Amino acid sequence: MSDIKQEKERQSPPPVYNPYSTARARNYALGLLTVVYSFNFIDRQLLSILQESIKVDLSLTDSQLGLLTGLAFAIFYVTVGVPIARWADRGNRRNIVALAIGTWSFMTAISGFAQNYIHLLLARIGVGVGEAGGSPPSHSIVSDIYPPEKRATALSIYSTGVNIGILFGFLFGGWLNEFFGWRVAFVVVGVPGILIAFLVRRTLAEPIRGLTENKQVPESLVPFKDVMSLLWSRLSFRHMALAAGLNAFAAYGTLNWLASFFIRSHGMTTGELGTWLALSSGLFGAIGVFAGGIIADRLAPRDKRWYMWLPAIAGFISLPFMVVVYLTSSQYLALVLAFIPGLLFNVYLGSTIATSHALVGQRMRATASAILFLILNIIGLGLGPWTIGMLSDYLQPSLGAESLRYAMVFVIPAVLFWSSCHFLLASKNLRADLAAAPD
Repeated sequence: MSDIKQEKERQSPPPVYNPYSTARARNYALGLLTVVYSFNFIDRQLLSILQESIKVDLSLTDSQLGLLTGLAFAIFYVTVGVPIARWADRGNRRNIVALAIGTWSFMTAISGFAQNYIHLLLARIGVGVGEAGGSPPSHSIVSDIYPPEKRATALSIYSTGVNIGILFGFLFGGWLNEFFGWRVAFVVVGVPGILIAFLVRRTLAEPIRGLTENKQVPESLVPFKDVMSLLWSRLSFRHMALAAGLNAFAAYGTLNWLASFFIRSHGMTTGELGTWLALSSGLFGAIGVFAGGIIADRLAPRDKRWYMWLPAIAGFISLPFMVVVYLTSSQYLALVLAFIPGLLFNVYLGSTIATSHALVGQRMRATASAILFLILNIIGLGLGPWTIGMLSDYLQPSLGAESLRYAMVFVIPAVLFWSSCHFLLASKNLRADLAAAPD
């Protein structure tokens, strides 16, 4: 009898070692990846608080600034993002994240040495290429170490990196620019990210795909066209991706031009302004993203459509506050009311990422994130800042320094309303599409 037992033990597969079996290990990984994502947005957001100084120093137009912060960055970000996501679905995601943050941080630091518009444009393209490797593999790691019922919360915690980065980008950028100039600000913010890259490589373990869901993950990588075809076949994803892109259009349009608006229309300095925007877009934005994920996960057991209803409601609530922010003549009323859109702008992030992952199979998650972010960033990051910059230049001959104010009030509230309508449309097919998701 003992011989039979020993024979069975020899034939049974050895137990799988899970580096994330403890809450401490999972929380460390989530915390470190959130720090990485924060640096992503510190480096990205830094330019918006510095752009008025850069505009004067390098003699740029608003259209050039909009291209610099938007379309040129976004094209390379999304183009490189898809092949990196495919790499992440079959390779070591930890190594990809470490390489990505090291690359974009180095390119941020050398932005401080740009002597003309082309130099700065090339440096920002380098930042975009590096940042393309940050989110898709990180999303995939988070989804593998947390079970489905906690995934939106975990991805919302990760997504607070957007607002933590915005907070420190505005805060450090504003004061560093005021005392040392925009070139020093780029160098000071870029260098720490290179050190974070080494920390990721040395301390973060690659998770086992599918372990938290007790699913056998196929070894073969699903063809990109199959992932694209699957997502395109889901009406909920089509509406959700368009809604996310339009929301990002409003958010990036606001984030990239709000500092310039307050400097031009209200005569503020970058130090004081950076502190205000760090609180409204940074601190309150992080609270909104975090709370959005928790609330969605709490409401979803009753009805999965809450993953779409919640960002729709947040968008509708933001609309009147945004209009008053742009039109009031009171500087401090505008700054205070900006806290409401700042709180609600990114509520959609945790829900949309988690829903994208729930609609596809295990080896499709990084690719699904990349497709979602491709749409989100082309519409949002690519077109948002650039559209407002071009409209501001068009209105400048008749409105002067107030052209930016009216460019923002004409465009941003309308686009956010459009976004909220698509979130509502996405909810109609969501339950059926989730039920049809592959393993």
